[in-house]
Amino acid sequence: MATQSGLQDILPLAPLQEGLLFHSVYDEAAPDVYVVQDTMDLEGDLDPEALRAACRALLRRHANLRAGFRYAGLRRPVQFIPHEVTLPWEEFDLADLSEDERTAAADRVLEADRRRRFDLGKPPLMRFTLLRLGEGRHRFVLTNHHILLDGWSRPMLLRELLALYASRGDDGGLPRVRPFRDYLRWLADQDRDAAVAAWREAVAGLDGPTLVAPRAGD
Repeated sequence: MATQSGLQDILPLAPLQEGLLFHSVYDEAAPDVYVVQDTMDLEGDLDPEALRAACRALLRRHANLRAGFRYAGLRRPVQFIPHEVTLPWEEFDLADLSEDERTAAADRVLEADRRRRFDLGKPPLMRFTLLRLGEGRHRFVLTNHHILLDGWSRPMLLRELLALYASRGDDGGLPRVRPFRDYLRWLADQDRDAAVAAWREAVAGLDGPTLVAPRAGD
């Protein structure tokens, strides 16, 4: 964890984050199903340094992407925001392999990355990988813990990353980022009883939960 002088903020968790945290630490020996991996195949000239600069700028702009989480010994878990984090970046050059070897090697890199758990107390809970597959052929991999952002946010994140790549990490032309603290404050001010009533109405008549995986032993 960052030292106190390196902290920008300490915040509560959103209710959804609390649920994701619970399920992620329930069995820390098992693969974490909330590790999310996006892959993008890129054709044409690519500037790896500009892409690294864009990733650094993304982490610099969005405090919630730098969040780490503490829960041991606390009545309620908290997320802490360091002022700065080191960019988790890896590159692999597979261009000299045969097509079959390259495909197998790329699959191994992605599978190992997907299975590698994040330590929720050591931010950032996001990492970036660039694979060179040949002349003008790359695969970019963005992996993060779901506790950082939801599916609705991912397209916006990727659009911003592309804009930052075009500007080599200069965010002067992008809109100001609203603090995550503002969202948490808004969330805390919502009518919880009204939300519970709305969800009860939405699921009224359901006989039981929907199973998303087979029962153990099936």
